[in-house]
Amino acid sequence: MRRAAILLNIIRERGKRGLPVNEIYRTLYQADLYLLAYAKLYKNEGAMTPGATMETVDGMSMDKIHNLIEQIRFERYHWTPVRRTYIAKKNDNTKLRPLGLPTFSDKLLQEVIRLILEAYYEPQFSDTSHGFRPGRGCHTALRRVIQKGRGTTWFIEGDIKACFDRIDHTVLLNILQKDFGDSRFIALIKRLLQAGYLEDWVYHQTYSGVPQGGIASPILTNLVMNKLDQFMEKEMIPQFNKGKGRQECPVYRNLIYQSRKAKWNGQHKEARKLMQKVKTMPSLISNDPSFKRLWYVRYADDWLAGVIGTKAEAVIIKEKITHYLQNELKLTLSEEKTLITHARSEKAKFLGYEVHTHHCNTKQANGLRSINGQIGLRVPQKALKDYQAKYRRNGKPTGRPELLRNDTFTIVAQYQSEYRGIVQYYKMAYNLVSLSRLKYTMEVSLLKTLANKYKISCTQIHCKYTTSLTIPEGTYKVLQVTVTRTDKRPLETHWGAVPLVWNKHVEIDDNREVRLWNRRSEMVDRMLAEHCELCGQKGPIEMHHIRKMSDIKSRNGNPIEPWKRTMSALRRKSLAVCKECHVKIHNGEYDGVSPKRKSAGEPRDFESVTRGSERGGWKSNCTLNTKI
Repeated sequence: MRRAAILLNIIRERGKRGLPVNEIYRTLYQADLYLLAYAKLYKNEGAMTPGATMETVDGMSMDKIHNLIEQIRFERYHWTPVRRTYIAKKNDNTKLRPLGLPTFSDKLLQEVIRLILEAYYEPQFSDTSHGFRPGRGCHTALRRVIQKGRGTTWFIEGDIKACFDRIDHTVLLNILQKDFGDSRFIALIKRLLQAGYLEDWVYHQTYSGVPQGGIASPILTNLVMNKLDQFMEKEMIPQFNKGKGRQECPVYRNLIYQSRKAKWNGQHKEARKLMQKVKTMPSLISNDPSFKRLWYVRYADDWLAGVIGTKAEAVIIKEKITHYLQNELKLTLSEEKTLITHARSEKAKFLGYEVHTHHCNTKQANGLRSINGQIGLRVPQKALKDYQAKYRRNGKPTGRPELLRNDTFTIVAQYQSEYRGIVQYYKMAYNLVSLSRLKYTMEVSLLKTLANKYKISCTQIHCKYTTSLTIPEGTYKVLQVTVTRTDKRPLETHWGAVPLVWNKHVEIDDNREVRLWNRRSEMVDRMLAEHCELCGQKGPIEMHHIRKMSDIKSRNGNPIEPWKRTMSALRRKSLAVCKECHVKIHNGEYDGVSPKRKSAGEPRDFESVTRGSERGGWKSNCTLNTKI
């Protein structure tokens, strides 16, 4: 891992200085990079999902990495077409988006390529970009809107039509060729882009776009979209911006003078009337032609621009962006989603929020209007209704029959997780308290689900599980479920106690540095130890993976298989096993007898399972005394 971190840091330093990188293809021979990629990928939910073949993360080994490197070294590696499926769009079950499912070998190599590209390009990417970047996300993009958008008159909402599917391969490869002087590396990425996809097991060639679901797709898309960021920062914004500040409104200034003069002359009533009139007028010329501003923020293929100027100027800016995307990047703006919105009287939509400019003369602090011109973020009413629809039927809260097979702990934890996720995402909305309606709907739905499960009333459920919970924000009534365990701390979960407290302040560190992982993970250490955690043999091992720990629990009172007991004792969703044990596990033939014990006639029991790393990594002992 140390060598991988050194290589990536060298690439990063060259990216900072804008220097090209030659012979980058040779870095793909480093096994440490694949171990780093494996340590990142094995935890993903999709790691156990097969693509066009049945290959998954299960069976990962050093032999597989060495074979992959050998194919790459002699340029014999062929990308497998991705298996395409369709998933519902977020908050819109009527529309589907394509999702590509690569094989695990392709995922592993794509992750290595992503590490290299991210190390080189991350220092060069614009601060206006927030999608698919380390240390950035939706909240940092929204925070930037609040910082840059004060006094905005017009919003330009931008959405690129089918961006991932229409990325032009020639444009993307030209960007890469400029920075990487290695034809073999460029050819490898070109073959990735043209690998095609299988839909209903029918092969389709890809002439444009990057596969949604691909590990390297986000960074490749950001390379193209970074051109738009640079166009906005280096051309559009400098050309449009004008003046150092708005001029003071002469009518406002005269009224202030008259009010002070009346006060000096003892006409206090007249002075108060004049000051009340002053507080209804802008202190600066709002449409000052000598002051213009343009700002821009992007998240993936969604972007938002703000204009301090006239609507005609906003229309010209939109036309210039459209022209640049069509002619330079071969992309098209979605006409339905690319809108020009008045900032004070209307609300723009960006990243699931409603964005507008505050205008309220009655909201004051220390005698001054405190919110005029500031950017406000709101929870959209449509989004609130869409969230509630999942827990409603015929306009009323209803239970969720699909959860009845789960235990009470799991049901309550799932409701709490879903509600907490929504609240945390909309934490920056000043009308966050409107989510109390969603809380009511979900709470009634939860009570009805549990009442249906146990065939009792909602009141009985409420009385059984209701308690008080104190957190730093205060004391709340919650529904709490506790699962007692022998010789272990009880498991606890609850519904509620999620404060609806507005917090628009999201920390942004503009000088952040990307820290590369410089230590081996426990998983990699176990694989490199070459020690079978079942039979104790030394030699090459393979990693056996499962999707979740519940998969190895006893079903219907049946005895648990020996390898499952070992995995349960280790509390891991993986086992480092020799090839012989791995084959027996998949064939259902593993009986807890190692080859050595079987030949020696030893009894069929587990006396100890010891694993460790001879390379200074993770070490642990685990003893099982269970008879077979």
